Amino acid sequence: MHSDLIYHFFSDDDFLRISNKIKEMEKLSSGEIKVSIKEKKPLLHKRKSIKELAEKEFVHLNMHATRDKTGILLYLLLSERQFYILADEGINAKVPNNTWEEIRDDIQHKFRNGDFTKGLLSGIERVGKILSEHFPLKPDDTNELSNKVEL
Repeated sequence: MHSDLIYHFFSDDDFLRISNKIKEMEKLSSGEIKVSIKEKKPLLHKRKSIKELAEKEFVHLNMHATRDKTGILLYLLLSERQFYILADEGINAKVPNNTWEEIRDDIQHKFRNGDFTKGLLSGIERVGKILSEHFPLKPDDTNELSNKVEL
């Protein structure tokens, strides 16, 4: 059960739209996109940075186990108003790191204007297009990770 904080920012319809956008973008690429939204830092991880929390979630969601190391996580920490994009080594070998910072900044700009769903949808679309350029869909591609938003 989640508190009202998540529903202050997103509705169930928003989660469906986000999942559908992930599904749509993954049809263009062999990459795996995940969105994880957390209300606050777990007590045991109060001192961890947003990057460390995203790395922990990446492993928790088994994103490091994708066939071609093409998982990418969009991690949102609501209580801290922080956001992080973490790409696996297969992606980072081909895509410059500042690419994710630019997308993060664009998403954060939309968040500042109160457009949380629009920010995530835009970010997923941009990530998907980059993945499709570098990791086109393979004939034997399978959806390795659920498209559901992790809460």
